[in-house]
Amino acid sequence: MRTALVIGTGLIGTSVALALAGRGVRVYLSDHDPDRARTAAALGGGTVDEPEGPVDLAVVAVPPAHVARTIADAMRRGIARGFLDVASVKGGPRRELEALGCPLTRYLGTHPMAGAERSGPLAGTADLFEGRPWVLTPTSATDTEVLNLALELVALCRAVPVVMDADAHDRAVALVSHTPQLLSSMVAARLEDADETAVRLCGQGIRDVTRIAASDPALWVDILSANPGPVADILAAVATDLDETVRALRALQSADDAKRRDGTQGIEDVLRRGNAGRERVPGKHGAAPAAYETVSVLIGDQPGELARIFADAGRAGVNIEDVRIEHATGQQAGLIQLFVEPLAAPGLTAALREKGWSIRQ
Repeated sequence: MRTALVIGTGLIGTSVALALAGRGVRVYLSDHDPDRARTAAALGGGTVDEPEGPVDLAVVAVPPAHVARTIADAMRRGIARGFLDVASVKGGPRRELEALGCPLTRYLGTHPMAGAERSGPLAGTADLFEGRPWVLTPTSATDTEVLNLALELVALCRAVPVVMDADAHDRAVALVSHTPQLLSSMVAARLEDADETAVRLCGQGIRDVTRIAASDPALWVDILSANPGPVADILAAVATDLDETVRALRALQSADDAKRRDGTQGIEDVLRRGNAGRERVPGKHGAAPAAYETVSVLIGDQPGELARIFADAGRAGVNIEDVRIEHATGQQAGLIQLFVEPLAAPGLTAALREKGWSIRQ
């Protein structure tokens, strides 16, 4: 691939442009808002000049509702040899393209499984897709050249290609992406009018659950509008669990021993099912989940502290598999949790204590 046109310079489009430009591809940028395209170009994502002729690949990075008509227009203008989109919904745009009479031989629907809470070109990064799954949804009509161009794009972005049926993809992302977004927003919405005293008690748990609730509402309205059925189906199942959980909690308030036992069993059931589901979430680098030991260390909130603790762990010969920081309310300190292989935990604990770190058991 020597040339590419990126249509839509938000987070995903700009990140694609930066990754391709950084690997020697001549990238052209287009957006309905010229300022966004110029911003992406200023970041090093390419040029806002018009291509002199057809490019190798057009990457359409617009909201799902606009994908089909944007591709149809680009095809009519003959601006590329191959066309793909990176929207988070795949079945609807493909069917709309077909209804518009566009040749599906030159089109491939794709979806990089990467993103961030921020949007717009300034949020784009060249390494956004590294090591992340990138779904490709070819059909029997997809031209081999277009499939190869898509695979080359994925390789240049250093992502991992995953081939799926379009409708199966939409059901999958409803489960692992779209429904969690709504649930996170629903939990965060409980905080909007909560008493300030309660909000000040927020810890790492509520931060974890509500992190993605900071996402752009307009963007998510576009996404959910393109995949409402599968998301509604999953939310209906969640609603059933919620009803059962509410019933179990009410039973725990009863003076009747049998009802309290029933309530306890109901709560244990949903928690155990949650454990079982959580264990299926892929671990580091997409591998099977691993069990790590946690070494918790008190750390001051001042420059250099994180670098110092990582350096001390490195000198102890311990690889940090994951890390989490919980900030103390009203104090210039926090708790850093270092996740390491179980056999490495005792040695790391001893080494950090020797360096003067305060270890929390």
